[in-house]
Amino acid sequence: MCELLGMSANVPTDICFSFTGFLRRGGETGPHGDGWGIAFYEQGGYREFRDPHPSADSPIARLICEYPIKSNIVISHIRQANVGNVGLANTHPFSREMWGRQWGYAHNGQLQGWQTLELSFYRPIGRTDSEHAFCWLLGELRKRFPQPPEDPGALWETLHGLCERLRALGVFNLLLSDGHYLYCFCSTKLVHITRRAPFGKARLRDADLIVDFVEHTTSNDIVSVIATEALTDNEEWTRMSPGELLVWRHGEISARYGHDTVASEVASSMHKL
Repeated sequence: MCELLGMSANVPTDICFSFTGFLRRGGETGPHGDGWGIAFYEQGGYREFRDPHPSADSPIARLICEYPIKSNIVISHIRQANVGNVGLANTHPFSREMWGRQWGYAHNGQLQGWQTLELSFYRPIGRTDSEHAFCWLLGELRKRFPQPPEDPGALWETLHGLCERLRALGVFNLLLSDGHYLYCFCSTKLVHITRRAPFGKARLRDADLIVDFVEHTTSNDIVSVIATEALTDNEEWTRMSPGELLVWRHGEISARYGHDTVASEVASSMHKL
């Protein structure tokens, strides 16, 4: 299957270190050689790079590593094609506009019976189960919330329920963002780590690279990274539970929805949409 990489930070931060290890899994240390993509939310805008070639050999991927784009939210994906041929139209992340915001999305997994999901406002451009599910998911949110809800918790609870419906069709690991929050839904496999002061050193699993974050951060920085598999071998990553939805803002978890409960743990400093 594919692999996911996401980041949420309280200050504009580059993802060069994590992405250096992640891209190696796209055809070198891993089998995910059918394309890759990355999306950055920065200064109120959305910047995206996609390439249907293996990330391990991609000049564009190397550019991302050498060009430190600073962002508060990042979504990235490396593909091992199951549904849909290898091509740019089938390469994640996918994006659509809703409420005047650019929603970015990447999916890891494979769904059965996805063609039966009835689409409303959005249509896929490519031929993947992933993009079809994205169009359905965003359309369902738009039907229930024609305008951004005053209470973001209502949106988050609805999103969790929709993700559970998709999980019932197979494997549905998700990264989703509107530029305000980063949403992560675990069907089978997602891990995360939050780095804050006192910072230390980290060593990549897939590349011969060590970074001392003290040299690149301030004492106020908070940076969280989410991935399919841990990217470093000297840090402790937290594994998400199947059916769990995490809502991230500024590197912190704002809400947590579990498979066995409708309730969420919402941070007291929760921001309005």
